[in-house]
Amino acid sequence: MKIVVVNYGAGNVFSVMMALKRLGYEAELSRNSVVINSADKVIFPGVGQASEAMKQLKATGLDQLIPQLKMPVLGICLGMQLMCQDTEEEDTVGLNIFQLSVKKFVGDYKIPHMGWNNIYDLKSPLFEGIESGERMYFVHSYYVPNSEHSIAKCDYSGEFAAAIHKDNFYGCQFHPEKSADFGEKVLSNFLKM
Repeated sequence: MKIVVVNYGAGNVFSVMMALKRLGYEAELSRNSVVINSADKVIFPGVGQASEAMKQLKATGLDQLIPQLKMPVLGICLGMQLMCQDTEEEDTVGLNIFQLSVKKFVGDYKIPHMGWNNIYDLKSPLFEGIESGERMYFVHSYYVPNSEHSIAKCDYSGEFAAAIHKDNFYGCQFHPEKSADFGEKVLSNFLKM
């Protein structure tokens, strides 16, 4: 199985690569469209600022490539948010795979939402072998509202989508690569799809 991790300057690529290695998989880090198109599975990670990330994607043509991919694709954190149509973070236009708008957390809660939190209402083979209420590791100031695409939920200053799915595209707001055994189970489930 050929696994490609999209390399566009995102901050968490090496922790994703190490998590895959712990699971016994070798992945290739690439921004080359031919390499990405030849993958069996694609992981689209992300840590950082949305508008800067979109600039990097546009500079390499990945903004056109990613929405057209046909194999299973997993977006992580900012990667998931960039798969949406837009985000309130500097009014950035995303890849429009999901017709959802990413919102900024508001209220008397500490922002960013950082640390371990429970996910529940799990509705996907992505969460096979994981009980509702398990804890995953989050770091984010923006969130995707719940919708018909939600396959897991979390609560922080209100309920939001912890994971989303449409066609061959999956997204996790939490960091499976930093979420210990249950996070690695999510990655393993994705790779077995």
